[in-house]
Formats: sequence, structure tokens, C-alpha cells
Amino acid sequence: MSYNEQLANRIREQLKYLPEAFTEKKIFGGLSFLHQGKMTVGIVKEELAVRVVSDKMEIELDNDFTRPMDFTKRPMKEFIYVANDGFKTEEQLLHYIELGLEHAKSKL
Repeated sequence: MSYNEQLANRIREQLKYLPEAFTEKKIFGGLSFLHQGKMTVGIVKEELAVRVVSDKMEIELDNDFTRPMDFTKRPMKEFIYVANDGFKTEEQLLHYIELGLEHAKSKL
């Protein structure tokens, strides 16, 4: 298994409460959740991969549990990784889902 299925189920549960529609796609060796074809959040192994609008990147990277997504060995624009300790609660997880959804909507 290349991604945490328990985390995938937690995300699916949160998405049920949002009015937007989401699809799933295997990507980055893990699983991604998309809104209208745009990535919002994903799972790579045990970490959350989140799309973040440029204006909020600095704020989000100032968190002890986040770092730039460096999947290609270079930081990727408007992507962060979130370590497991950063989304222990459902409220924390929802924060990252909403960040990703905001990014997706900004690209429509």
C-alpha cells in the first residue's frame, strides 16, 4: 500500500459534509482528491499533500508540521506536505481540506 488508507477514509468522511463534489485519482504514488479536476489534498505514504494558494504559503509553512512539497527534489509551487502530527484532529484535517479546496476554486 503506497498511502494510508485510514487517512483516506478520514478525508472521505469530511468531504461528505461539504457541498462540493470530489473525485479520487491515484497520483504521486498515492491518492488525490480533486474538485472539478483540480487537486485539493492528497496522501503520499503517511503524509498529507495539500495545494495552497500563494498568499497563504508563508503562513502555512510557518507551522512545525508542514514543509514544502519536494517530490521532485525541488520545492513545488503551491504544494505543502503535512506530517501526521499536523492533522491528528478532524478540525485540523478539515483545515487542510479547506485550504486545498480554496486552491482548486482559485484555478477554475
